[in-house]
Amino acid sequence: MSSDNIPSTMAAMLLIGHGGTDKLVYHEDVPTPEPGPGQVLVKVTATAKNNTDRKAREGLYPTKEKGDVTSFAMGGSPTFTFPRIQGADVAGRVVAVGEGVCDARIGERGLLDFNLYADERRDINLTPDYYGHGADGGFAEYIAVPSDQFHSVPNPDLADAELAAMGMCSCQTAVHMLNVAHVRAGERVLVTGASGGVGTALIQLCRVVGAIPYALSQQDKAGSLIELGAEAVLDRSDMDGFVDRVRDVTGGEPIDAVMDLVGGTMTDRFIDTMIFDMRRRTTYPRLSIAGASGGNLSEIMWTRIYLYQVQIFGVSHGTRAEAEQLIEWIRGGRLRPVLHAAFRLSDLRAAEDYFVNRGSGFLGKIVIVPNSEWEEHGAPYALEGMV
Repeated sequence: MSSDNIPSTMAAMLLIGHGGTDKLVYHEDVPTPEPGPGQVLVKVTATAKNNTDRKAREGLYPTKEKGDVTSFAMGGSPTFTFPRIQGADVAGRVVAVGEGVCDARIGERGLLDFNLYADERRDINLTPDYYGHGADGGFAEYIAVPSDQFHSVPNPDLADAELAAMGMCSCQTAVHMLNVAHVRAGERVLVTGASGGVGTALIQLCRVVGAIPYALSQQDKAGSLIELGAEAVLDRSDMDGFVDRVRDVTGGEPIDAVMDLVGGTMTDRFIDTMIFDMRRRTTYPRLSIAGASGGNLSEIMWTRIYLYQVQIFGVSHGTRAEAEQLIEWIRGGRLRPVLHAAFRLSDLRAAEDYFVNRGSGFLGKIVIVPNSEWEEHGAPYALEGMV
């Protein structure tokens, strides 16, 4: 069943191939999806933009050859086909339900668990894929998704744009990074790339579980990151003497675990922060990796890894159980949104350019709001001069 006035066509931003932002084409006559059995149709009010949108568009997910233009194919065959509607972190309201879903869900405001799960397991996700990649996402006016993955978040203190900014693509990745590294209360955690969506989520989640986050970022963002929960902020623009500066802020204690979103040549230095005095450790050094913004290749001596017993964890997506835990924390006010700005759906190209060329004042997430929802859900968060 559905509420009234669902149009047969909708506005959407279609990605028509790998390449630059010229491959993003705005259409106002895309067929509106219909909810299948077990699904709900969501009227999109805001969708957070993630760096994976750009990387997938540009084909920057090689796993064998450095020069490959490709994307996720963990399940064995490519699912990123064109045209594709991107956008993973979707907030909105249920306007129709498919067979087997209770009509009472119509009108519910919620947030999407962005994963395309291969099976019903709650504790593992071995072939990661997601809405906006293997199926159409939220850069549109409507999206059809599994009813059990669209989680009700009625919190009146959270605007829809703020809710989208707390989406699973960042937060679920962050909690999975902590979980696989077995981070516990009282441990010191270095968060690299701390000003982005995953980084700001990691800082907050460390505090939720009782760990102590140390942020690596630009100094003009230090005040905001400390307010968010960082114990101290280390300047990423000056990596000389980095280990000594870590010693200073930790009182001489090594970092227990690194949450690395940067990679490249910095990874070796991050490992240094965990192994400079092994006698003071009580657990193995742990490195969770979920990004490579500083470069896709790192040169590391394997003797450093096995002699210091550094445990390395690759992280892509989280699990059903982690998504449900995050929703509980969001409903309970344990996490706060870090929303930088909103852009109209028709201005997605401009949003992508702004993100790539973002300046020193950038912190948190950009959200994309359908033009039809702009005045209510986007305009209050627009950049100055873009209302």
